[in-house]
Amino acid sequence: MTDFALPAGHQPTANKDIKVMALVGAAHGCSHFFQLVLPSLFPFLKDAFQVSYTELGIVTTMFYVVSGVLQTPAGFLVDRIGARNVLIGGLGIFCFGILMLSLVQSYWLLMPVMLIAGLGNCVFHPADYSILSASIDQKRLGMAYGTHTFAGNLGWALAPALMGGVAAFAGWHAAPAVAAVIGLGILAALVLNRELLKDDAGLARREKKAGTETAGKAVPLGPLLTLPVLMCFVYFMFNSTVTVGLQNFMPATLLALYGTPLAIGTTALTGFLLASAGGILVGGWAADRGLKVEMSVIGGMLGGAALMLLVALVPMPTMAMIAAIASAGFLIGFTVPSRDLIVRGATPKGASGRVFGFVYSGLDAGSALAPLVMGQLLDHGHADGVLFFVAAVLACGMFTAITVRRRSQTQTTQAV
Repeated sequence: MTDFALPAGHQPTANKDIKVMALVGAAHGCSHFFQLVLPSLFPFLKDAFQVSYTELGIVTTMFYVVSGVLQTPAGFLVDRIGARNVLIGGLGIFCFGILMLSLVQSYWLLMPVMLIAGLGNCVFHPADYSILSASIDQKRLGMAYGTHTFAGNLGWALAPALMGGVAAFAGWHAAPAVAAVIGLGILAALVLNRELLKDDAGLARREKKAGTETAGKAVPLGPLLTLPVLMCFVYFMFNSTVTVGLQNFMPATLLALYGTPLAIGTTALTGFLLASAGGILVGGWAADRGLKVEMSVIGGMLGGAALMLLVALVPMPTMAMIAAIASAGFLIGFTVPSRDLIVRGATPKGASGRVFGFVYSGLDAGSALAPLVMGQLLDHGHADGVLFFVAAVLACGMFTAITVRRRSQTQTTQAV
């Protein structure tokens, strides 16, 4: 395993780095925005098509199934034809799918439209991280990863308000059309600035042609079968189990555990999400200033686990509970840039697309696991068990990340 390094004389300037972060971040934010276009319109579609929320949820599930299954193949495509081509093509497909959503006249047409959208959604993580790894100066890479994730969270936050507002004012058909226009504007920006978007696969090919690449011939599946990469997959699965589980069940858990009104439980969840976004930015800044990724992961996940246990075991005033939950969100978010740097350290040159695509599919696995476990705990009267489960998963994720980092460093030393 070898760290990425740009050739001497080709270090990008700060201004160029900012432009690349803005372009890739805008694309990632757009993908998250698009993910919530359909759910944001559920109340309108339920009445328009006379269907249940369960039927609408099935459409959303199929979207994520397509995206999750195709994410690793998209990573292989990134490594073969280049990340910027895949990113531009994927965003174009996504825009087309969302635009077609505005023309749907019946429930049964939602399914093929959202399958097209899922095809577009699968490209962003493998393409984005390949571009960032090769285009951004090493000293700003932590902030680049953090900004990328923050932009995605911002897209999630904006979609419900904007789509709901447009639908209420101009009808639900107008909302996806507005979203598609926004996406096409970002697509145009990517096309016009495509020369700024380098990728890991292209960098590896140029180094090999110049005779500076010493690694042997890449095996297509080889990077995915190493222990560090497999452990990264598990780590991402644990990470999304916590975040998705809390997003779905925190208000219900607090209601069952302490009788906390849903309005306060929702406020606590909002605080958790906002603090997590802030933690991501601070974590990226700290990573670029030399904070060891092991310390970030240990401190963030251990602190988050301790606070979740505190909320589960100790009844406290409302403001103190909200503060404890928000602090846990900040600490968990703080680990995110280090999480991505750990994956990068476990990735061979030329394989960013397939590795990031594979490990990020772990997020889909965790997203599917969380509702099953936490829903069962709540249904059987174990609301405190939800928070115990979250704490245990955070602790397991911490040890997984540390193991990945140490194994990656050992293999890098041996390769040298």
